[in-house]
Amino acid sequence: MLGISVHEAAAALRLGQLSATELCQRCLSLIKETAFLNAYITVTEDIALKQAAEADKRLRQGKSLGKLDGIPFAVKDNFNTTNIETTCASRMLKGYIPPYNATVVQKLLDQGAVLMGKTNLDEFGMGSGSTDSIFGPVRNPWSYSKPYREKRVECGSLIDEDSDWVITGGSSGGSATAVSAGTCYVALGSDTGGSTRNPAAHCGVVGLKPTYGLVSRHGLIPLVNSMDVPGILTRCVDDAATVLGVLAGHDPLDSTTIQDSFQPFTLPDEVYVKDLCVGIPKEYHAPGLSAETLSIWTKTADLLENAGARVVEVSLPHTCYSIVCYHVLCTAEVASNMARFDGLEYGHRADVEDSTEALYSATRREGFNDVVRGRILSGNFFLLKQNYEKYFLKAQKVRRLIADDFVKVFSSGVDVLLTPTTLGDAAPYLEFIQEDNRTRSAQEDVFTQCANMAGIPAITVPASLSSRGLPLALQFIGQAFKEQQLLSVAKWFEKQMHFFPLQFYRNQANGDILPTNSKSATSL
Repeated sequence: MLGISVHEAAAALRLGQLSATELCQRCLSLIKETAFLNAYITVTEDIALKQAAEADKRLRQGKSLGKLDGIPFAVKDNFNTTNIETTCASRMLKGYIPPYNATVVQKLLDQGAVLMGKTNLDEFGMGSGSTDSIFGPVRNPWSYSKPYREKRVECGSLIDEDSDWVITGGSSGGSATAVSAGTCYVALGSDTGGSTRNPAAHCGVVGLKPTYGLVSRHGLIPLVNSMDVPGILTRCVDDAATVLGVLAGHDPLDSTTIQDSFQPFTLPDEVYVKDLCVGIPKEYHAPGLSAETLSIWTKTADLLENAGARVVEVSLPHTCYSIVCYHVLCTAEVASNMARFDGLEYGHRADVEDSTEALYSATRREGFNDVVRGRILSGNFFLLKQNYEKYFLKAQKVRRLIADDFVKVFSSGVDVLLTPTTLGDAAPYLEFIQEDNRTRSAQEDVFTQCANMAGIPAITVPASLSSRGLPLALQFIGQAFKEQQLLSVAKWFEKQMHFFPLQFYRNQANGDILPTNSKSATSL
């Protein structure tokens, strides 16, 4: 039953064909069997079983709370959870127990969803591989799939279980892995420059970044306030639409959320793209784009045209400045946000009593890793009085130009944009860590961070397997607050590609995602 959609699981629960407790136990069992993936920082087994039992009681009485009642979900460990440790994968917050739930977490719980645990990430969300966590890197489930292993053997490679695996992407790699490995149906991520879409693409699942302000950020430990958006990771587009319907809407605890009420929608069974105008940004033919990704991008454009859509080349001329602009603005806001971690109020505190300044310095040196410290130092440099106009203000102006590029394209009659999500498939871990974090992020986020700069929605959908047997995906970028149109096109694409992450469970033999020396995943 783990290889079905949220809609199918919810129907089985309502009809009594499956109990929420049974479903929860199967997910917990698989979490233990796939512990080597390192997707979870905290597994909330007792809480999950209690919530599942409560869901069963409601379902028996015909008092279901909604479409997600009894459905297992996971939460990236930078969202606050009441009485559950929230670490941001950092020593700085190890041991921090929040007194409240993030709004998005509470909304899922209010629907009766069952919390399986908190997922791993790059420390404070600063990374694109989920390799920079104090709890260790996250492994991509597809590293252990039959397609990837068979390709490795064909190439004459000897498989080393300890090192021969590929990254998940980041920073929401734990959430993407949790969904991809079947340990939950839905996972929350956060998306500042692609941190939901990037790992979704590498792990073969759907990753949605809603319009800025559509979903509350209250309780999401901030990285970059002006770009952070809670992200949704699911196995199919329909599931993403269902979860969005639960999460979206005004939150009085977050002044940046929309004031208008949000009307949840259900995507039709059959989606048509006739008369739709799809833009292909010419600037997204970026250096390093793999031939396979380019081929799928071209093929999809042809499919859209053959289905009656109008496909046009468009220009986003300021795209070439976007990654540099993003770096300046991101580090500047990071420097401001990280100032709260001083060792006095919560989190790690150094054993220094010389002076307050010495305590601050020692606490941050011990609590943050090199990546976080480096971004703080960069941000403080850009915010220096003598540098403020030269870097920060100029980057803000360029950001406006980047956003205006999208406005102009959509104003010209274009409905959605079609782009790659990443340059290619997931990189091998040992190869990925050879590059510094700044370089890796620039490579991995090249196609994704523009949508964050403009505040518009974007979704990544898996398309096919690469020649190495790893997932490849494409991204659709939509107009602000037009998620229904965006997800409709994404669902059409999903059906055309015939690559449903659910097939990972339905078509593969038992034990497909486990190392050869692990016991069989009989629960699949």
